[in-house]
Amino acid sequence: MEFKLKSIRHQIILFVVAGLLLLTNLDKIEVNIMEARNFISAREMVQNKEYLLTTLNNEPRYQKPPLPTWLTAIAGSLSGFESLSVLRFPVVAMTFLLVFIFYYFSKRIGLSAEHSFNNALILITSFYIFFAGRDNQWDMYTHSFMMVCIVFLWKLLKEDSNALLNSILGGIFFGFSFLSKGPISVYVLLIPFLISYGMVYHFSFRRKILYLIVMLITGLSIGLSWYIYVHIKDPVYFSNIVKREATSWTNYEVQPFYYYWNFFLQSGLWAIPSLTSLIYPYLKTRVEDLKAYRFAILWTLISVILMSIIPEKKVRYLVPVLIPLALSTGFYIEYLMKNFKREMSMKENTWIFFSFGIIALIGFLYPFAGLILLKETIREYMLLFILSTLFMYLFSFLLINGLISRNFRIIFLSMISILVLIVIIVIPIRSKVFINPRFAPAKEAQVTAEKYRIETYRLSDIAPEIVWDFGEPIPLLQKDGDRFLIPDDRSFALIADKADSSMIKSQFIKYNINRKYIINMNYGLKNKVRYIKDYYILTKKDE
Repeated sequence: MEFKLKSIRHQIILFVVAGLLLLTNLDKIEVNIMEARNFISAREMVQNKEYLLTTLNNEPRYQKPPLPTWLTAIAGSLSGFESLSVLRFPVVAMTFLLVFIFYYFSKRIGLSAEHSFNNALILITSFYIFFAGRDNQWDMYTHSFMMVCIVFLWKLLKEDSNALLNSILGGIFFGFSFLSKGPISVYVLLIPFLISYGMVYHFSFRRKILYLIVMLITGLSIGLSWYIYVHIKDPVYFSNIVKREATSWTNYEVQPFYYYWNFFLQSGLWAIPSLTSLIYPYLKTRVEDLKAYRFAILWTLISVILMSIIPEKKVRYLVPVLIPLALSTGFYIEYLMKNFKREMSMKENTWIFFSFGIIALIGFLYPFAGLILLKETIREYMLLFILSTLFMYLFSFLLINGLISRNFRIIFLSMISILVLIVIIVIPIRSKVFINPRFAPAKEAQVTAEKYRIETYRLSDIAPEIVWDFGEPIPLLQKDGDRFLIPDDRSFALIADKADSSMIKSQFIKYNINRKYIINMNYGLKNKVRYIKDYYILTKKDE
């Protein structure tokens, strides 16, 4: 009974912390390029009633499989694609799934309920996990589903009961992961898991090989179904996209092998503790379950190595690494929970005070950073600023008190509280203060188009963020050789680059050209040309 009550308490706390980090001010962060692509495709699914041959700006887009977009389309249908919070809810749900399945997985590998609870808290408070959990693109879906697959795979490998059920369920979630972002999570999460499992726990294939084949067949049947369908329905376009995607892995965003050397920094709050947890000679004599610790470290490092082999590298690709890294970090945290009160060496004490005291220092510097960044704007947020400073100082003092009294549970919870407070306070202030004064949304241009009842065209490629904000597809004005094919309409609108102004005047000499609006979708201090477009209305001259 006591164990069940503890488990319920853990789950409630996890739900609250995850809710605060993921749901608070969910609509305050701008839509980025990847999210815009997902939103546009979801909107066009509903508008065109076509859920398999996915489009972007009414043009075929098969670069990503459709499961995340299907879920986004369902959410968008509920809000008319107007509420960012509703549109982002599916990815929030996926992150909740990841946190709770990770908590369950930690217990399945033999860790205590308290240890597993700490692991799950480390995971959800890792920077790129909760950041990706608020950003409705493909990553969180594929890795969350794969983590569920891994849980069933673990049960299949370690237990004899329900083998067929575990293999089928594992295969289903393998398929869901594949339908979310192709084989990405297979490569960076599942294969490192299998390698590390084999090295630490060893395989007994003879008794389980049939069930593993069932899992693989089930997963591939689901995961490849969409690819096969699209290949049959649109073979030429699909083949071109496959070739282009394959080329991008070796020619786009190419970085050196060592690019991910500082991967632990993406855990944010836990950067220094996670680095410490990877020092095997130090921690191997201090953990209670050496096998599980070896497994966690191997899973983390093999995942980083496999990712480093691929020429194309981006920081956001590190999301899956943070899952086994949280498991690894949890061993160091568990060691401190049980041993911080005991006598430690001077070196160890110094490192602990530095590792966690720096978070208290950040808390104490919070109001000074706020005054420097907000300047005169601070007056508008004075009450919020004062209250947040009081709470920040409270949590920072508690953290220092935990270090002095050698109570690591207080330190751990104070760190999490500081992070949650920063996320709750900073996001709404940032969304109102750090904004480009020249920011001009594309939806205002769409209002103009509706007012004049005209069709809007584009002259060249356009940022997905602009298409999303505009609210409807923007077709490309076709060309015949060097000349544009002019629409039959008496009036129409053009979205073009500033550099195109001379060309527009020379090619549309029979039209009155009126630049009505300048779209500028740059947020904050950004000033990227791709987000700035001129919006023209062209009206045929009277003959």
